[in-house]
Amino acid sequence: MKKIKFSILLAVGVLMTFMMSSCTNDLNVTPLQQSILTPAKAFANDSAYTNFLAKIYAGFSTTGIQAVDNNVDIQGIDGGSQASYVRALWNLQELPTEEAMCAWNDQTIQNFHTFQWSSSDPFILGFYDRLYFQITIATSFLQQTTPAALAANKVSSAMQATIKTYRAEARFLRALAYYNVLDNFRNGPMVTDDSPIGSSAVPPYAKAPQIYAYISNELRSCVSDMLPPVVGFGPTYGHANQAAAWSLLAKLYLNANTYLGTSNTQYYDSCLTYCNKVINAGYQLNPVYQNNFVSDNYKSPEIIFPIVFDGTHAQSWGGMMFLMSSAVSGDIQSITASPGAWGGNRATQDFVAKFSNTAQNENASLDTRANMLYTGFNHPSIDDNSQFKQGTPVLKYSEKNSQGVAPNPAPSFPDTDFPVFRLADIYLMYAEAVLRGGHGGDLQTALNYVNALRDRAEGGGFTDLEIQLNQLTLPFILEERSRELFWECTRRTDLVRYGLLTSPNYVWQWKGGVKSGVGASSIYNIYPIPASDLSANPNLIQNTGF
Repeated sequence: MKKIKFSILLAVGVLMTFMMSSCTNDLNVTPLQQSILTPAKAFANDSAYTNFLAKIYAGFSTTGIQAVDNNVDIQGIDGGSQASYVRALWNLQELPTEEAMCAWNDQTIQNFHTFQWSSSDPFILGFYDRLYFQITIATSFLQQTTPAALAANKVSSAMQATIKTYRAEARFLRALAYYNVLDNFRNGPMVTDDSPIGSSAVPPYAKAPQIYAYISNELRSCVSDMLPPVVGFGPTYGHANQAAAWSLLAKLYLNANTYLGTSNTQYYDSCLTYCNKVINAGYQLNPVYQNNFVSDNYKSPEIIFPIVFDGTHAQSWGGMMFLMSSAVSGDIQSITASPGAWGGNRATQDFVAKFSNTAQNENASLDTRANMLYTGFNHPSIDDNSQFKQGTPVLKYSEKNSQGVAPNPAPSFPDTDFPVFRLADIYLMYAEAVLRGGHGGDLQTALNYVNALRDRAEGGGFTDLEIQLNQLTLPFILEERSRELFWECTRRTDLVRYGLLTSPNYVWQWKGGVKSGVGASSIYNIYPIPASDLSANPNLIQNTGF
């Protein structure tokens, strides 16, 4: 159990907590109690600023202001299944790929793997609304913490210095949400510090280049006011620090040509600049791969920025509860000590084959990362998608600790944190940026980083999985990213960057709704802006093809 937690507010009277309707424009947020809306009441004491920041963080792990998704932030959306940040991101990032397929017939969930989603999809709407809710409350916090506002509220100079750091964290969290908008939707409404929160005005429409530039400028501007990098667990665990901003910048620049429709190698130079900053900050690979995904993974020296979950103080049916419970049935639940056994998500045989591809590496079967794939059902092919025991369950996230011990008594909700950024991803981004022509790195260093991951994957310091320089290619990096980062919400983005998500030249079981796999229309490289927001905001323009 983590001893340092964010103070997630259950009492509305402490700060301005908002609810946003999916049927209104993005800035039309309504306070739960009109009587507490004034800054004088909302910020009657210094702790209110800390609590407001905690609510912004909490929006990435919970969906409301009460436990177990009660009193949901966003009206008209199911909190646990649709408005949970991690669960929604996972659905959109993993289900359209070979890494995951869902056995449920839950509304439109099947449409992700078959590439048949539409602008009325409730899961897409839930993620979109969650992102803009996070953007809106972060913006409101920033508007209420300007120097003029702090002076008006007679905030002490000491607290003003603290709030300066809080503001930088809020800007990072808003940039993270905007990155998800850019990556998944490309275009959308633009909410900034100048936007009138709560007004009847609707926000302007921004295309990908404008959103991209905004994210880049925000991160580069706020990073100097953020906390310095801290490796492992400490008093500021869970707070975004400078290394989190550098990691997001590296990911932004690695994908910049995809987002902007360009072919500029200078973006890879920038990616390498920020990868090097993170690498030089002191983070280290966890010697045991599995220990990045267990209940005491807050101890890992590899995790740069987590979304914090706590089975006592931050309970949700989304987040880690979903990632654990959806991946197991009752007969294998004890392997991960998951609080639930929902029997839904598992991997296709095409993903499993990445760990035994002898054409790529004759020693691939030594890869201990494959130990997270449960093969006991002996039915890797998904012939009938309604049967959870067809396909391969992925037991990546566990409520057991790094010693393999399950909590006693068993919790109702998980304590395991979700790693948004970890050093392994930075190593792989470094290698890819070098291979794509970036300056600021070299092939030998890239090879060393990749082999460090593969040595760790073999366990015990063995080197049989190491590759040679001539094997370090872009196709290899794509496959290695899947082996290293599976079920960590990166796969769709990676396949789009490589031009393979919808391509008929790279297929997997049931891609496009055909068992042997087929290509899909290129419109499905991004998601549509939800139809409900298009109706509410005449400034918006639907993405091509929807």
